[in-house]
Amino acid sequence: MKKTSKKQEIKKVFSKDPGPWNFYSRAGNKYFLMDWIFKKILFISGVSIFFLVLMIFIFLVLNSMPSIKEFGFRFFLSKSWDPVFEKFGALPFIAGTIFTSFLALLISLPFSLSISLYLGEFSKSGFFSGFLKNSIELLAGVPSVVYGFFGMFVLIPIVRYLEIKFNIEPYGVGIFTSSIILSIMIIPFSASLGREVIELIPQDIKEAAYSLGSTRYEVIKRVVLPYAKSGITAGILMALGRAFGETMAVTMVIGNSNVMPKGLFSPANTMASLIANEFTEAVSRIHLSSLIEIGLVLFIISAVFSIMGKIFIHKFSITENG
Repeated sequence: MKKTSKKQEIKKVFSKDPGPWNFYSRAGNKYFLMDWIFKKILFISGVSIFFLVLMIFIFLVLNSMPSIKEFGFRFFLSKSWDPVFEKFGALPFIAGTIFTSFLALLISLPFSLSISLYLGEFSKSGFFSGFLKNSIELLAGVPSVVYGFFGMFVLIPIVRYLEIKFNIEPYGVGIFTSSIILSIMIIPFSASLGREVIELIPQDIKEAAYSLGSTRYEVIKRVVLPYAKSGITAGILMALGRAFGETMAVTMVIGNSNVMPKGLFSPANTMASLIANEFTEAVSRIHLSSLIEIGLVLFIISAVFSIMGKIFIHKFSITENG
């Protein structure tokens, strides 16, 4: 009779599905039970995250219903925000959020793209490269209130000085100031993701371009950027989502004015900063519901940008795999 080796026995056991309750009878090994338990823990953790997000969404929708029933779609078109007479319109805050976020994106885009190209193409290793990578990670980890302090004590006086020089009302605070702070805060997100995507570009593609006589500029323009555009776009979208939801730093430098912004340097308010300023002071049910509805809009916007970013990253991975 042919003797069966231990390796063949284990292979035979793994080829079967022992089920959760008869591990010892079939396998005689406690590690099969541990493996099944670990698998169930991972599954429950994943499902729990899904239900947590779903519960947050349901909570926001239910608590926004009084405002939705009272104002309807007019809530997003009205310019009036008056807690005394309970007239609420979110248009000034939507405009302030859009202006600050997209202006911050425009300011940060040249810097983040330059950092991505430098770290992913020109300086992949070395002391300065490591120092720059650590600095970017540090920027991402700095609390937003610290950025707010920097804006209040450093940036606002500089902006006020420039406004005086150009005969602009010297508020100091406003959309422009908050956009500069936001641009500094979102650079690490787009720069880090862009660098990782550029590093994933196959080396043989770039070497083929060099062998045809292309310069480094031409390789970057015609090979690197077209190949990595999906990943770079994903980083930009995620950075924009972060800019939309940023609260504390913007609240400290934007001026917190509940009227439509009149210009680039005028005080304004964003949806996130409005919630931070008025949520604890909301006494009426409709006021509180209106703030929660704004929170619901922020939640949906963040989800949309996150999903779009994942789609672009998936598109890049498909392109990379052929």
